[in-house]
Amino acid sequence: MTSAAPDNSRNRADALPKSWNPGEVEADLYEGWVAAGYFTADTSSAKPPYSIVLPPPNVTGTLHMGHALDHTLMDLLTRRKRMQGYEVLWLPGMDHAGIATQSVVEKQLAADGKTKEEFGRELFIDKVWDWKRESGGQIQGQMRRLGDGVDWSRDRFTMDDGLSRAVQTIFKRLYDEGLIYRAERLVNWSPVLQTGISDLEVDHKEVDGELVSLRYGSLNDDEPHVIVATTRVETMLGDTAVAVHPDDERYKALIGTTVHHPITGRQIPIVADDYVDPEFGSGAVKITPAHDPNDFELGLRHGLPMPTIMDKTGRIADSGTEFDGMDRFEARVKIRERLDAEGRIVGRKFPYKHQVGHSERSGEPIEPRLSMQWWVKVEALAKAAGDAVREGEVKIHPASQEPRWFDWVDNMHDWTISRQLWWGHRIPIWYGPEGEIVCLGPGEEAPEGWVQDPDVLDTWFSSGLWPFSTMGWPDATEELAQFYPTSVLVTGYDILFFWVARMMMFGMYVSDDPVLTAGKGSQKQVPFQDVFLHGLIRDQHGKKMSKSRGNGIDPLDWINAYGADALRFTLARGAQPGGDLSVGEAHALASRSFVTKLFNATKFALMNGARSGELPPRKTLTDADRWIVDRLDQVRAEVDAAFDAYEFGKACEALYHFAWDELCDWYLELSKVQFAESDARAESTAVVLGTVLDAVLRLLHPVIPFVTETLWKTLTGGESVVIAPWPQASGVATDEVAAQRVADTQRLITEIRRFRGDQGLADKQKVKARLAGLDEAGLTGFAGSVANLARLTEPGEDFATTAEVEVRLSGATVTVELDTSGAIDLDAERRRLEKDLAVAQKDLDQTTAKLANDAFLAKAPQPVVDKITGRRDVAAAEVARIGARLAELSAK
Repeated sequence: MTSAAPDNSRNRADALPKSWNPGEVEADLYEGWVAAGYFTADTSSAKPPYSIVLPPPNVTGTLHMGHALDHTLMDLLTRRKRMQGYEVLWLPGMDHAGIATQSVVEKQLAADGKTKEEFGRELFIDKVWDWKRESGGQIQGQMRRLGDGVDWSRDRFTMDDGLSRAVQTIFKRLYDEGLIYRAERLVNWSPVLQTGISDLEVDHKEVDGELVSLRYGSLNDDEPHVIVATTRVETMLGDTAVAVHPDDERYKALIGTTVHHPITGRQIPIVADDYVDPEFGSGAVKITPAHDPNDFELGLRHGLPMPTIMDKTGRIADSGTEFDGMDRFEARVKIRERLDAEGRIVGRKFPYKHQVGHSERSGEPIEPRLSMQWWVKVEALAKAAGDAVREGEVKIHPASQEPRWFDWVDNMHDWTISRQLWWGHRIPIWYGPEGEIVCLGPGEEAPEGWVQDPDVLDTWFSSGLWPFSTMGWPDATEELAQFYPTSVLVTGYDILFFWVARMMMFGMYVSDDPVLTAGKGSQKQVPFQDVFLHGLIRDQHGKKMSKSRGNGIDPLDWINAYGADALRFTLARGAQPGGDLSVGEAHALASRSFVTKLFNATKFALMNGARSGELPPRKTLTDADRWIVDRLDQVRAEVDAAFDAYEFGKACEALYHFAWDELCDWYLELSKVQFAESDARAESTAVVLGTVLDAVLRLLHPVIPFVTETLWKTLTGGESVVIAPWPQASGVATDEVAAQRVADTQRLITEIRRFRGDQGLADKQKVKARLAGLDEAGLTGFAGSVANLARLTEPGEDFATTAEVEVRLSGATVTVELDTSGAIDLDAERRRLEKDLAVAQKDLDQTTAKLANDAFLAKAPQPVVDKITGRRDVAAAEVARIGARLAELSAK
């Protein structure tokens, strides 16, 4: 980098605003980056590729703090790789969010007193597209506010023509291979939405319900009967058996017999199954195969009938009882009342707390329901996804998440992919007039008179293709050739099983596709090489953020209040592989202070002529210069290692403490003396300070891009830090002697400051002092810095020692004598000390009294006693110290 003249540096300092106001500059900086094409990937580049696909947010939503964390980490990774010389593609996009989007538009129609049925399928879908065009830009605006360096020229949407073609292609391949089939199975059913929903769309909440114990069979104790307990009495209308454990002696005589169903009148069998826990309740369980997942599996094992006794809206239907037509919750009460009147209720617990699944979108309790749906056979697909991790083709970070991954993919059930909606990818199955069935791929047309399946695909089906469909698959494209497989997937561990698993299954399914392997040998292509899983964001008290708790934080609120850099630094600083992070206002304020500190430090440096350039010969540098340059080398290595291991928090901590504690609090202060020594020393210091700042700004840029862009361009005169090279190792051995001298100087100054405080001197109060032993300690060159930073002046002829302290350093002991006469307001100091003494004495009296209380000691746990003992000892020491100081003042 070309050095600029000192005067130019000072002129550039004037170009910076008086203070950092992010709201005034962030938008223009971002649009400047986009306009310059810094984020646009070049498929013809000879640079090594690095690619990430953005986990597509729902088009219906806005970015929450979890998204902000995701985006910050992905932006950090891509900005750093771009600076390291990689050709980077960060591909953005949005998910069509079938259920959520259809619900939003239906609610809009309902507000006008209309329904989707009045419009018909085609017109309703047109309405949804209109809504998408109007509302889809909200998330993009938020991404710009965050500073996302995505390639907007390649923005994708899961319902785009190209992605729809990929969906049809993979569906047909799976169908033709027998991996997609249609069957009647149990699903999570939403009576409000009238569709099956995925496990991810079910929220499990603890509710106050009732546990009812009822009697099947005879009411006569001497005749066959069993007692079962249920939280859903209404489902008994669909009971087709009672199950007991085969080894339960209480029921052995009843196994294979039947009991009378008290409402339907049917005789239902008593079956034996290991599923039943004989220790729980009565040891007998009612079996409703069409309305309970465990009962369904047991029903399959025993060949039980599976009558569905509720319609799509959750009303009782086809039960042949007086309860037909009732809502399921109304029927629950009416059935219990009838059974109670007949003497069949033998117990009732109310309230009874238990977990109930609720629809995430509509809020009502879901209903396990037997339904004809389309399914994916996952056994082979899941095995391939598991093997990719076992064989090291895909690495999960942290590795501690691998057992959860294997537990999921090794025990995965077939996946229901059909949804009873209008908005989404229509299932490409057509039915002929004679019952024929055909699956059509892209460009294929059904014969006249054939009818397409009305269902659409689960949103996770299309988003599972995201890493390769967004790059043009099934066509051979430059993007696939250059950027697939992607480098890393960044997401929360909470969707490891849902989205990540589906991408892995589909990615491994097409891994040997010639389109993906072209030019890359015969090796199968995984969808991504690394999976980084971060934790959940929690509030400052460690509680999970949620709407119900009211503790959520809108990331835009923090951007407006503190700036995007402060938000990003807060999130990145707390991010560790697999670990949750707690954030609150205090964290954001601390991050804003850090950004301000960096701004002020750079402005000071520029005002003193700092500039980046080739360092002067090492032998001409001071100990402080060599120390800060060496520390920069060490921190750069530490930061690189942490970023490479996805230990974002560790990297940010290292940068924070180096920039604040070492560069700003120490070297910047030491440089003030060097700037005043001579023109030659000032010139050398300006280059050292400017060069270190240059590197620090580049190291910090991926995390806090806006302030570093402003400061780096002003400091260096360069085009943009976005395209600046990442700092490299100097290759120079660390000067351990210089490092020790600086450490000794820091210790000496710190101890003098502490001693001054003990003497009641104000921080900025200068005091006469005499130091002995600096030469022996090797700190002669730091004498000016010690005097300046410890607020010491020359002793003069009238110097009189009033206070003395010895500071033991690595090479010698330095004696510091102070003349505080006239420097302290003795009366004010006495009043301050007397107030402090009263506080310490009160604490001493209280803790002493507690420890003398035998009743308290008999009940208190030992850790509590130890803590109070420690407080007493500290208070006693403080009382003694303050008393001694007061005695000194009295002697004066």
